[in-house]
Amino acid sequence: MPAMAADNGGPDPAEEQYRPYLHFSPERNWMNDPNGLVYEDGTWHLFFQHNPSGTRWGNMSWGHATSDDLVHWEEQPVAIPQTFDDEGRAIEDIFSGSVVVDETNSSGFGTAEEPPMVAIYTSAYTPAHPTHAGKQAQSLAYSTDHGQTWTKYEGNPVLDRDSANFRDPKVIRYTDPGTGESYWVMVAVEALQYKVVLYRSDDLKTWTHLSDFGPANATGGIWECPDLFPLAVDGDPANTKWVLVVNLNPGSVAGGSGGQYFVGEFDGTTFTSESTVAEDALPAGELFAGFDGGDYEGWTVRNEPGNQANGPWTDTPAAGTLPGQNTVSGFVGAGLVNGFADHDWPVGSMESPTFTVEQDHVNLLVGGGNHPHVDGTQFGNEPPAGRLLFDGFEFADGTTLADAGWDVTGDFATERWRNPSTSGGDYYLGQKRLNTWEGGPKGDDNLGDLTSPAFAIEPGEDHLSFLIGGGKRFNGTLEVRLVVDGEVVRTATGPEAGQLNWQSWDVSEFAGREARFQVHDDATGGWGHLTVDHLVLGAEPAQPRSDETSVSLVVDGEVVRTATGRNSENLDWVSWDVAEYAGREASVRIVDNNRFGWGHILVDQVMFADTPAAPRIEGYDWLDWGRDYYATVSFSNAPDGRRVMLGWMNNWDYANDIPTGSWRSAMALPRDVTLATTERGPRLVQRVAPEFAELEQADRAYTEAARPIADGSETLPVSGDVVRIDAVFAPGDAEAVGLSVLGDEEASTRIGYDATTGRLFVDRRDSGSTAFHAAFASLDDAPVSLVDGRIAITAYVDRSSVEVFTADGRTTITDQVFPNAGARAIGLWAEGDGATLESLTVTPLHGAMYKEAGVDDATAAPPAAEVSALTGPRNGPDADGDFVVKVKVGKGEPTTVVRLVEDGSVIGRVYRSADSERVVEFPITDAAPGDHRYTVELENSAGTTPGSELLVRVAG
Repeated sequence: MPAMAADNGGPDPAEEQYRPYLHFSPERNWMNDPNGLVYEDGTWHLFFQHNPSGTRWGNMSWGHATSDDLVHWEEQPVAIPQTFDDEGRAIEDIFSGSVVVDETNSSGFGTAEEPPMVAIYTSAYTPAHPTHAGKQAQSLAYSTDHGQTWTKYEGNPVLDRDSANFRDPKVIRYTDPGTGESYWVMVAVEALQYKVVLYRSDDLKTWTHLSDFGPANATGGIWECPDLFPLAVDGDPANTKWVLVVNLNPGSVAGGSGGQYFVGEFDGTTFTSESTVAEDALPAGELFAGFDGGDYEGWTVRNEPGNQANGPWTDTPAAGTLPGQNTVSGFVGAGLVNGFADHDWPVGSMESPTFTVEQDHVNLLVGGGNHPHVDGTQFGNEPPAGRLLFDGFEFADGTTLADAGWDVTGDFATERWRNPSTSGGDYYLGQKRLNTWEGGPKGDDNLGDLTSPAFAIEPGEDHLSFLIGGGKRFNGTLEVRLVVDGEVVRTATGPEAGQLNWQSWDVSEFAGREARFQVHDDATGGWGHLTVDHLVLGAEPAQPRSDETSVSLVVDGEVVRTATGRNSENLDWVSWDVAEYAGREASVRIVDNNRFGWGHILVDQVMFADTPAAPRIEGYDWLDWGRDYYATVSFSNAPDGRRVMLGWMNNWDYANDIPTGSWRSAMALPRDVTLATTERGPRLVQRVAPEFAELEQADRAYTEAARPIADGSETLPVSGDVVRIDAVFAPGDAEAVGLSVLGDEEASTRIGYDATTGRLFVDRRDSGSTAFHAAFASLDDAPVSLVDGRIAITAYVDRSSVEVFTADGRTTITDQVFPNAGARAIGLWAEGDGATLESLTVTPLHGAMYKEAGVDDATAAPPAAEVSALTGPRNGPDADGDFVVKVKVGKGEPTTVVRLVEDGSVIGRVYRSADSERVVEFPITDAAPGDHRYTVELENSAGTTPGSELLVRVAG
């Protein structure tokens, strides 16, 4: 039900900049994995990982929403909350799982006449738990009121493997086709072992191990959120295959989080994959470095002195996995470069002997951390030349900021001796720095300002540079500021990490004026602090410190090609096209300049070849080729044999940092999935659930017939940020062709086809807000073959996301984007001449949540409506509970949506166009005896008008 205004004084969800209108998002706070997807008694239930107390991951509980059509969702109270002990300490987080309708009451939690809903979830026990600290095990909760309230089973956990990474149970009902025997089957994961574990039970309480599956195909990161279900191939029930879904993070095809799947057979005990890809043979080429002879083959190796294991490389190649490291896979032969010696802490580099580029490609295997090389960075931490302000905070012991003339307020004023601090952060210079965590008694909950005395910006001092670490906020609550004449003229925030790095402001326009530097902390909770050091005014900006884990091709001292890992211990092929450097001298440089998470790189089998090596990861089967489709599982008990899947539209690489407001994360659109025959065997086909067609404003659709697309870009005479786009392109002789959406004069998201590589892509590198995380700006692509020289795409655009479908639903790309405010332009573009637009339809869509009106011509909210009921007898109660509520909308401004509401829930809605009749009827059937109070909501694009209350009494 759309929120007309926030009831807690917060912002109206419908008016928040990036709020999706088609996709489910919680009204407030954090959401991640979909859980317990189930259809029961006419209602779709969506449970989800939820933090009821904040907009970042934590306090894991199960949120809950319901729908009668998969389109419009009504958020319910928290279903299964985090568990606390008698002293108020959290002892159990409620992690992901599933819900079944126990129709035979096998669990005994309900009755045969009123079967219970049973949730099977992972109990993630905190260090405070008295008996299971640090473990993950499977537990039960049950509901006997259709999912409205839940009771945790007193015998929890029901399945404990004494493991810290055993999680995400999906339970299905299996019936042996030969014997008719029926029982429950659980698929869960041992996350770090890349293993799906299968169990059976007759009562959901006692479980017996059946079999294991994996490792197989993609084994980067960890395995999570499995699912197992049968599907008829090409709709033929006599030809059924089983699909095993395994989500993984990181290590997906687009980077970070994603989902793969396997197709095969399940006999009630064992899943046998028919789509596992065998390790392919070594690609053709000349081996330059294989690291198999026990030494580094003449490479120059620089290990950081003073580390216990002579890390990061040691003096000889690794034979595989090093102590403390997850299993390393994908390398070839007896050795490889592995920068995990002494774990992630040491830094260093390696460089090959020089060679002459003679072949078109350099192919190599790469794994490890995802920290790319960035031009213009330094390996050290040297400050720029210039004037150091405030002595770098190296005050004499006992001297406080206040003593040095700083204005100190809030929590920082209560114990002024705390700043400058000698604690907190990494990569500071000297011994002391500013730290708002240490600067008061409340840690991350400290609030206040630290404002410097005035200092002059002299001519020629064009840049103010400083080291900054700590929390990241884009809402102005946590930032450093440059203040000139009382006005904030520059701001910066932290990296959401303890490591300080250089940032710089161009301050040349303020030459000759006085300024103040301020640390503003109005943020609480995790990473609610900043660490600042070493302010320098100088002619040039500071050079940021590199945190790369990279392997690069160096020509004439310049990095011309580079690669990094996927935050995965699995090595995969990277190919560099080096034809333009034929005859030039080059070398390969490996750099580990990162001391923290995934701060290492893996390299093997550097080869010269005439053709590129194909990445193994692209030979696996992926649910989606975008960056934002994770933890995807299917609804249990769906009617009419449907298989409907739902994924979390986010990526753990940056999930906590996306620049939304009172909430974080949305779900992707629900998709109907089927199996279709392909040249590789049966593979999934995905289409947005057909119920979404009811949102289409077909009378306002924009169409174009076939025509050429000139080299360059053009803006179409149609715009919108909640639309479905159906387009067919013929690239012809052009290099690339496509659409731009959510655009303005500065930025847009491009959806296109690269004819030179044969790949469909979504390019969000210049889509609006991208700087909130280094991993966000991306071009995500997938191999797609043209059919008769054409490619057809369907794209659902919803304010802060695009979901693109092609090849009849066999390939999809799902990406979040955060466009500039008001960016609604839609355009066409081509790179080169010869491209043709074969057809185009842009259909505006009504919203499904928060704002439903879609496109109309309203300039004010709808006029009031007349509400009445046809109940049978004119005087007296309705006799049988069957009647009609009639709404006659007013004349004047459009009324685009009419909603009928009872007890706070929408029980009916009608979308209207300009040609619709003024009278809308809502048939009511089987209303219970008693009083029924109905209200009507009228909505258009300009606002919502509440209607008067209607009382209908039904005879007892």
